Amino acid sequence: MTSLGRTVNEDMDQTLEIERRADSGPWTVEVGNKHGTTRAKLSKGQRLVIGTARDADIRVADPCVSAHHCALDATREGLSLMDLESRNGVYVGNARIKAARLESRNLALVLGQTTVVIRCDERCSDEKPVEQIPGMIGSSEPMLRVASVIRKHATLRAPILLVGESGVGKDVAARAIHALSGRAGDYHPINVSTIPETLADSELFGHQRGAFTGAITSRNGAFVSAHKGTILLDEIGELPLPIQAKLLRIVEDGMVRPVGGTRCQNVDVRIVSATWVPLLERVLQGRFRFDLLQRLSTVVIEIPPLRKRRSDIPALVSNWARHQESELGPKIFTSAAMARLVAYDWPGNVRELAAVLYRACVGADGIEVDWHNIDEGLEAGVSPRKQSQADPQALLGRCEGNVSMAARAAGLPRSTFRSRLARSGRQS
Repeated sequence: MTSLGRTVNEDMDQTLEIERRADSGPWTVEVGNKHGTTRAKLSKGQRLVIGTARDADIRVADPCVSAHHCALDATREGLSLMDLESRNGVYVGNARIKAARLESRNLALVLGQTTVVIRCDERCSDEKPVEQIPGMIGSSEPMLRVASVIRKHATLRAPILLVGESGVGKDVAARAIHALSGRAGDYHPINVSTIPETLADSELFGHQRGAFTGAITSRNGAFVSAHKGTILLDEIGELPLPIQAKLLRIVEDGMVRPVGGTRCQNVDVRIVSATWVPLLERVLQGRFRFDLLQRLSTVVIEIPPLRKRRSDIPALVSNWARHQESELGPKIFTSAAMARLVAYDWPGNVRELAAVLYRACVGADGIEVDWHNIDEGLEAGVSPRKQSQADPQALLGRCEGNVSMAARAAGLPRSTFRSRLARSGRQS
């Protein structure tokens, strides 16, 4: 029996390293594909059979999965996996596994077009399933927690702060909040990082005719345009300090005064902000007002990175392929390709996934996309991980000196990234 602390990859003649850790359970087993996600709890002395048969403990809707595909056994020695002579096998990375001891706290397997994520010491929720959010793809436990919070707060007026890494889909969450809010006005997204500081006043709050050179007509700003609706202030951490003071007044009393105006106008706007930077650090640096942060963060929703919701990857891939079929034609992803997608850490999250899928599909000779097409798609892209290997100092600079953030972007442990920083410092 192979130990999935160290699995030999026969196809690539490489070694897949998985953190070794002795766990005694219980385990949460999360099985997901384009049809949704099923969760089950596995404790010592229990066995879970996964397959398409009616008597399978976890029944899967996937034509690439056998009736009794594989079994997970919880014993005194820990958790073990057994392929039950399935037609298409069980994959980790692009290695097909017959039997293994699972010695990692978090592990992702692929059966056909289905992902099995195994987590130790996590609560297996027996609560009524939360309905998915319109436009948001994913029914993993992390995404259902997000859906639950969004549904609780969507119809309220309190400001919401969306936090998460770049590419996780904060804009999608903001659109979902507006869609569920019942507000009569429009959804108005604005990326404040792209507005020149000299124009930020006018863009957000509007201006009166003659307020400045070139103001030949009066113009409504974003807040007036979003009256009765929702405004998304994307990249809120980049908002200049002078504008932050004016935004504070709008958050507090809903009053907007255009540039050059003498009267304030009351607006009814739901404010949703989004950021990938740690705003508390910006506060300590004197670059963000603490009082504004307090008001914008009445409700904080963290959108999980893709590596924390791997069981959603099949659904994301299926949704992407369906939308791209008119351009690229129909595509079928092999189990090895899907396993490759699930195994990767995705520092660029869903945005990076879409780019890799596009390159992989274009590079495939026919309808079938295999693991080597995925590798080629990854290799051809611009990844923070590649950059970190060449210049960790540059990556640290882009992450504004935050070592933890830079290490996550590089896909490296913090200690390893610090070592590379030290070496690069000696070489420079």
